[in-house]
Amino acid sequence: SGGMTGAPQPPPREVRQDMAPKGGYKPIDVRRNVPKSVGRNAWALLIGVGSMSMWGLFDVKNRSVQIRGFKEEQRRVRECVMPYLQAEEDMIQAKKFQNFYELEAELMKDRPGWEVGKSVYYTRDWMPVMKPINRNY
Repeated sequence: SGGMTGAPQPPPREVRQDMAPKGGYKPIDVRRNVPKSVGRNAWALLIGVGSMSMWGLFDVKNRSVQIRGFKEEQRRVRECVMPYLQAEEDMIQAKKFQNFYELEAELMKDRPGWEVGKSVYYTRDWMPVMKPINRNY
């Protein structure tokens, strides 16, 4: 019976290799598939594709310069507006601190030695409240 039972058999002593027939194969004729010349349509297609590619590259370059100009203008506008936005944010923050100090004074009025507005943390530097950056102004 066949299968994988029993001891493995040694490989055959002679190896048969597939060879080309005596005298070799016939040459393959590839010339019959190649046209003798390219017609007008092929040249028109080549010129059309080339000119469209050149126009596309030129347009990409021009739009890149235009987009770079828009980004520069937007950056300059943001640089001009940023101090006003920061001042507005500082005023909002000052109003919040004012309300917080009033509430703190009201809540801690019965606690002797309590200083309103003094930090409960012993750090050297004051840092403003961290807020996420809003990129859509």
